[in-house]
Amino acid sequence: MESIKTTKLTKYYGKARGIEGLDLTVTQGEFFGFIGPNGAGKSTTIRTLLGLIAPTSGSAMIFEKDVTKEKESILRDIGYLPSEALFYQGMKVKDILKLSADLRKKDCTAESKLLCERLQLDTARKIDEMSFGNRKKVAIVCALQHRPKLLVLDEPTGGLDPLMQKEFFDILRERNKTGATVFLSSHVLSEIQRNCTRAVIIRDGRIIAQGSVDDLSKTSAKRITVHGSIHLENLSGVRDRKDTKDSVSFLYSGDMDSLLRTLSSGQVNDLTITEPDLEEVFLHYYEKDGETV
Repeated sequence: MESIKTTKLTKYYGKARGIEGLDLTVTQGEFFGFIGPNGAGKSTTIRTLLGLIAPTSGSAMIFEKDVTKEKESILRDIGYLPSEALFYQGMKVKDILKLSADLRKKDCTAESKLLCERLQLDTARKIDEMSFGNRKKVAIVCALQHRPKLLVLDEPTGGLDPLMQKEFFDILRERNKTGATVFLSSHVLSEIQRNCTRAVIIRDGRIIAQGSVDDLSKTSAKRITVHGSIHLENLSGVRDRKDTKDSVSFLYSGDMDSLLRTLSSGQVNDLTITEPDLEEVFLHYYEKDGETV
């Protein structure tokens, strides 16, 4: 079963582009990454999927139901965590959590208590007295306490300290293992690489690459780090060069024989050749003159 499927999904705000021609499929039980910088169209996609805004053209299906026609039944099984956590002022956390559960007509008391303990959330405090990070914890519990089949997370870790980020992803992995689909929108690429099995990369409202995270991370380029003294001025295929006092590191996609000749003409005290990480690959997709490695 497909948890999410879009066909040529397009949203324009007047003449301004939101997203255009998105073909996206997320199967049930996936931990799926949606990658792109701010302004790429991630939030517009999510709001369209949730029925919060209407598409200009194309279609979006959740659980094989049309989001424009069956929004109410769809939302019962979705947990949505927006990038910014906004609540009614003056309310206590426990009242916000109960209101969220009541809106779904569910008794979430036991699950809410467990999540609050794991996230170290004080439910007796008023929401307007809390930091952004603690308000984000409230939003997390609201999104998870009814144990939804699909979790839609839009830049979810903003405001959380590293320990809370770890606990949050522990919870997500546990939910995913029990069958929940996780749709993670993020520009923090380490989050995608550590947790997701498949992902898409979006740029200027369009999907420019998709596949397994392992495949997206593969590239013909290598990260070369040389300790010593070498001259790279005449070597083609070098980019993202980083120099320190006694070393140089760069991505290399040129001819290996040329690289070896350059190295042999210099002084090499130590040499490391590794695969680039997902962040380095991602940045290549956003280069002005190319979309693929």
